[in-house]
Amino acid sequence: MVSISRTEISMASRSLLILLSVCLLAYFKSPAVAFLLGAAIALIINGPLVAGIDKLGVYSLQAAIVLLGLKLNADQVMAIAADYSLMVTAYVILTMGVGLLLGRILRNGKKSAQLISSGTAICGGTAVATLSPVIGAKPEHTGTALTLIFLLNAFALMIFPSIGAYLEMSQEQFGIWVALSVHDTSSVVATSTVFGEEAAKIATFVKLGRTLWLVPLVFIFSILQSKGRAKIHIPMFIILFLAAASMNPFLELPAQILVIANTVSSTLLMVALFCIGSGINRETLLNLKGAPVIHTLLLWALIVPATLVMVLNFV
Repeated sequence: MVSISRTEISMASRSLLILLSVCLLAYFKSPAVAFLLGAAIALIINGPLVAGIDKLGVYSLQAAIVLLGLKLNADQVMAIAADYSLMVTAYVILTMGVGLLLGRILRNGKKSAQLISSGTAICGGTAVATLSPVIGAKPEHTGTALTLIFLLNAFALMIFPSIGAYLEMSQEQFGIWVALSVHDTSSVVATSTVFGEEAAKIATFVKLGRTLWLVPLVFIFSILQSKGRAKIHIPMFIILFLAAASMNPFLELPAQILVIANTVSSTLLMVALFCIGSGINRETLLNLKGAPVIHTLLLWALIVPATLVMVLNFV
């Protein structure tokens, strides 16, 4: 009798799970289902389905966003960003202020509070990763902030589209709400895309306006920390997205290419969300505790309904 090693059984099981995942994703064609499936598998096996799946998710989502830019117009980007610049400015300043105040009240550490407030106010993981070396944050501060942001992004992806549908929000209203209340650019695009293509366009434009606040934020904290040579990290996919959106006034792409780009973008989005869901494991959930968790959840619990009320009444 031929014996099968535990490693071979593990590989066979993983191969079967991969095949099952592909079939389910092809059948449902839903970003939400993709995320839930990835998370369920990761929690069951307590780890990634395959090595490097986190990088695959990052690259897939960034590529999907860049392809989305092919359907946009630079003039639209500038017009929408200008229309909502005052709203974005008010959101960023108020969120930073409330976040830092909550950090003091809850006795969260100063550096942890700064990371959580900045990530919530501006651009999630990008703000945390950029600001962390500037203020000299410890690895545990950075890791906790990134994990909490990741989980809240996932929660928004699952819940926000249903809220938008229940409240009968317009594409514009939902896009602006998501652009203000969801942390990372990639998660803003993913969540708004579930609701509709027009919502995704508006959300992307407005979120880019939020992201630009990273520049003065790092400048201010650099001065406060006496680190004037701090580097500002602007993700390359955002630059490529803007470049793709800028092509439209000068180069009219054939309709077939745009259809293919849309299909590929949608497919990459599902792949990305499956990979993002795979990033959740038991250890990640068990390590979340204390003031940083309360601080993050309470700040977001204040921001989400406040922005929703503002959008419903003024947009």
